[in-house]
Amino acid sequence: MKSSSPPTKVIGVLNGKGGVGKTTTAIALSGIFAEKYKVLAVDADIQGSFTWWTERSEQNLGFDLTQETNAQLLSNLRNVEGYDLIVVDTPPALGSDALAAVVSSADYLVLPTPPAPMDLAVLIETVKKAVIPVGIAHRVLLTRVDSRRVGEAKEAQNTLTALKIPTCKAFVRTYKAHERAALEGMLITQWRGKNAREAQLDYRRVAQEIQQDWRK
Repeated sequence: MKSSSPPTKVIGVLNGKGGVGKTTTAIALSGIFAEKYKVLAVDADIQGSFTWWTERSEQNLGFDLTQETNAQLLSNLRNVEGYDLIVVDTPPALGSDALAAVVSSADYLVLPTPPAPMDLAVLIETVKKAVIPVGIAHRVLLTRVDSRRVGEAKEAQNTLTALKIPTCKAFVRTYKAHERAALEGMLITQWRGKNAREAQLDYRRVAQEIQQDWRK
């Protein structure tokens, strides 16, 4: 049974750089949260990767999806009725009006980034320019972590902590399962191939941390 606890909560998934696992994260979290809540996913990225993935699906994904890049409409997300939770996949452009609109209407932001130094530098810029000024609750999520180099992810977490940037304790490891699930239009929680369990558990741990933040 779906929860019907108001008000609608808006989560933005963002980074000022593409190729960091942003859409993969938006899809995974939409699917996991839809197990408990009534979820609307919003594809605000003009590239439409989330929409492309969903249109290929023959599965019951459990959430609704709409594609919307109009900044004025995105600024009114909190007024959307009929959903417990809205998850927004944002465009990878700090100067985007659509991104600014999502940030202004969000209750919580998830910022995916690989742990590599150059990726972290862009992420830190994103936090300073787009997140801190508006004072929205947020966490950085380390993605595309090489399971053979977990130490790199822990170093990145320490760096972010030293900068007083909230960071998920959980991180998302690199598995082909994410790519193959997307190609077949499946949620990572529906995928049954190699490393499926490990891949979905990474995101389930992330979802659990986010929900713990909500309860504070």
